[in-house]
Amino acid sequence: MRRRDEREHEAETSDANTATTARRSWLATATAMLPLALLLSTAASPPPALAFAPRHRRPPSPSARRPRRTAPMSPRAPSGLSMAGGEGGEAEWVKALLEAGGGNEPGTFEEEMKMKGLLGPNKGKGNPKLTANSRLIQWLEEEGEVYLAESSTWGEAPHPMAISTETVDEITNESSGRGLLARGSVNDGDELLKIPMDLCFTRKSARRALGNDALQEGINDYLAIACQLIHEKYVLGPNSFYAPYIGVLPEVEEVNPTFTWSDEDLAFLEGSPVVAATRSLQAKLRREYDDLVGGEDGLIAKFPDRFPAEHYTFENWVWAFTMLFSRAIRLRNLQVGERLAMVPYADLINHSAFSGAFIDARESGDWLFKTGDEEVILYADRGYRQMEQVYISYGQKSNAELLLLYGFALERNPYNSVDVTVSISPRTAEVAAANEGVEEDPLANEKVDFLASVGREQTVDFPCYADRYPVEMLEYLRLMMMNPEDTRGKPLSEFDYSRTISPANEAAVLQSVVAAVKYQMGLFPQTEEDDAAIIKDKGMFRLLSYNQRMAVRHRRNEKRLLKRTLAALEKQIRNKGLDGEGLERAEGSTLGKVLKGETMKQKSALEDKLEKMGLPVDLK
Repeated sequence: MRRRDEREHEAETSDANTATTARRSWLATATAMLPLALLLSTAASPPPALAFAPRHRRPPSPSARRPRRTAPMSPRAPSGLSMAGGEGGEAEWVKALLEAGGGNEPGTFEEEMKMKGLLGPNKGKGNPKLTANSRLIQWLEEEGEVYLAESSTWGEAPHPMAISTETVDEITNESSGRGLLARGSVNDGDELLKIPMDLCFTRKSARRALGNDALQEGINDYLAIACQLIHEKYVLGPNSFYAPYIGVLPEVEEVNPTFTWSDEDLAFLEGSPVVAATRSLQAKLRREYDDLVGGEDGLIAKFPDRFPAEHYTFENWVWAFTMLFSRAIRLRNLQVGERLAMVPYADLINHSAFSGAFIDARESGDWLFKTGDEEVILYADRGYRQMEQVYISYGQKSNAELLLLYGFALERNPYNSVDVTVSISPRTAEVAAANEGVEEDPLANEKVDFLASVGREQTVDFPCYADRYPVEMLEYLRLMMMNPEDTRGKPLSEFDYSRTISPANEAAVLQSVVAAVKYQMGLFPQTEEDDAAIIKDKGMFRLLSYNQRMAVRHRRNEKRLLKRTLAALEKQIRNKGLDGEGLERAEGSTLGKVLKGETMKQKSALEDKLEKMGLPVDLK
């Protein structure tokens, strides 16, 4: 409820229907509200806290649980109570609370969810997911003082969201698992949730749970939290303080990131760059497990009581990283700086590429009182209608990245891209000698030195988008296609490669991109038309597994994107007049084809991006 310094309105009293208009300061308004608040407080025990009173939280531990909060008091006015009229009076306050609650009896929204099938089969009856949802909400309310009730109480507005056990993709009709729905109308900028950091999984909580001697100060966030996840789910089980949160976390087969797929399912992605990234991630996860946990000098061997071998298996390690990759949030505004965290309740919100909402952290309290604690916060980035699913953004991610780490891809993704391999070998004397018919490039050694100075390799992957390709790719190719006529005696370091060097050079550059795109398209064993026919036959398509259906959609969208890129390139070449005679290609090898003496690329553009995210896997 927002308060105005000045407002005029009419109010009815129980004694007479007279209209009054007045101006009062916020202090007078607050003073007028106190008698009613005190009178109503006698009807409930214990008395409600003042709205501006600071909260004090204790660190969550099994031996120090918070007392259960009493049920929220209904904002309805007691019968027979005469309400004072006028601006800022108690009648207006009660009316505002009723309007904030949507005017519904508690439980009305959940009944509507049952009717719409959003609580799972049998309208939620006997649904273990619904039971797990209730336990999570109760745990958050009791241990974190998180207000999630549907009704209003003094100092608390109704919580604007509710958990749906079943959500579906609006385009593909595939299951999206749990999600959060708007209970009523939500306005742009409304506060959607507050979760205390005490309830989150972080590196700090992991070291507290498993010991600073085992998880040392410099341990990676992902590795530390993975160890705690296994500890809470498999070692402590129902005795874990976090058991209600663990209870809503899905199993691996409910998420299905590609690094957990079988070889049979991965075969449906043949030709897609995501296969190489998947294989790399699988290998690196195994190496991280062996180095930290399961090896001869790992945690199982050093601390067998805290890291029992029967629970710290590689299969459970994969489950932990499935949770981390698909649910962990990087909080950037913490007092200690940026940290990774798994945030209960907040991680139920699904992704939309068109959302501008991001979860972050702040110091808890209000503008007047700060507690020193921290909390996770989320605000609505747009308005939502009742029953509409609330979304956040996981970041500007391609479908390959979403499929690899989150287990789904989007049909409409403005950030979708396909990695295209650009392989250029400077024609040094050694390369020319090893390849019959290849002439030496007099600028070859200078190109090699320049690439080393800017941290580029000779074979690189660049992401191509539906409507553009990166400037970095053009800069790279303009350098690699330079010949002595282009340089006119100047060193390569003096050129601005963000600009066209010469018509011949630019023609060679664009034709190189065309060749690279065609090469990538040729890696797929099926055509885009073949995939479209499979999807169109709905009966046969539904016979495929979820992973296989995702793979067919993904590879089709990659081919469509490459086709659009190719068409745009060819049009650009024609419009610039770069397809005429006399514009011969400059020096350079066949793209994607490795000549003798060349070294294959070591990491893809997707792997480059994951490395920058700070993942514990050394994707090189």
